[in-house]
Amino acid sequence: MSECFGNKFILNGELLPSDLFDNALVLEGDSVYEVIRMVKGNPVFFHDHIERLSSSVKFLGKEMLADLNDLRSAIISLTDSDRKKETNLKIVFNYNGVARNFLVYNIEPSYPSAEQYKNGVKGILFHAERKDPQSKVINHRLRSEIYHRLILEGAYEAILVNQKNMITEGSRSNIFFLKDNTLITAPENVILSGITRKHIIEICRMENISIGFRCVNADEISDYESVFMTGTSPMLLPFCCIGAKFFNVQLALMDRIRELYRKRAEESINRFRSE
Repeated sequence: MSECFGNKFILNGELLPSDLFDNALVLEGDSVYEVIRMVKGNPVFFHDHIERLSSSVKFLGKEMLADLNDLRSAIISLTDSDRKKETNLKIVFNYNGVARNFLVYNIEPSYPSAEQYKNGVKGILFHAERKDPQSKVINHRLRSEIYHRLILEGAYEAILVNQKNMITEGSRSNIFFLKDNTLITAPENVILSGITRKHIIEICRMENISIGFRCVNADEISDYESVFMTGTSPMLLPFCCIGAKFFNVQLALMDRIRELYRKRAEESINRFRSE
C-alpha cells in the first residue's frame, strides 16, 4: 500500500502522478523526515520543521538535498495541484548508497476527534529507547512493534520507558505530566523534541506557567493529576488512562494552553502566506 495520499507527489522538485510513487524511496537506505500539518494548503510552523530537518541531517553527517526555498516551492506546487482542506505533508530526504532523493507528499491524516479531546485517549507503557533520539530518522522495526501493540491493546499512543524505568517520550509525541499547575516533561537531551512541544514550552514561559524538566519514573505516574501528549496531529491531547492508571482530562490549564497554541499556529500560517 502506498504511503502517498493524493493524486500527486514531488520527487527531486518534479511534480509527478501518485501512481509512480515507490515506497522503496522511503523504506530503503536511511530516511530523514518531517511531518507538517497542513491547513487549507498552508503548512503550520514551516520554518521550525525545516530547521529541525536540517538538524537531523547534520546529526547524521549527511547533506541537505533541498534548501528552504526548494521545499517552499515544492509545497506550493503540490498543494496547487492537489488541494486538500486539511492533511499532513511529509518531507523525506533518502540516502541509499550513492542515490540521493527528496520527496514531498501528502499522507493520510489521523486527527483526534472532538470526543477524544474532551474525554482523553488510552495510553500504554512500552519499554524501548530510540537509538538517536535527537534526529528524526525512520525506525521501521520499532514503529512496526509499537503499531501492533497499540492495535492489540486498543490504545492511541505508546509511552516509551527506558532501561532505568524512566519515561522519555511517546512513540510519535512528547509527553507532559501535570500536578499542582506545574508541567513536567523530559529534558531535551533524551528525546526528539517536537515542534508542538517547543511552542508549548515557550507559551508556558511567556504566561508564567511553572514547568520542570525531568523524566518521570514509570512507577510514579499515578502521583500526577493529568498527562497529555503533544504532536503535529494531536496538538495537545489528554490521556484518560495509561494502562490501569486514570487521569483528570478536564483541567482548565490544558484548555488554556491548547488555545494559546492554536493562535500561534495561525500566526505561523500567516507568516508563510506573507512570504
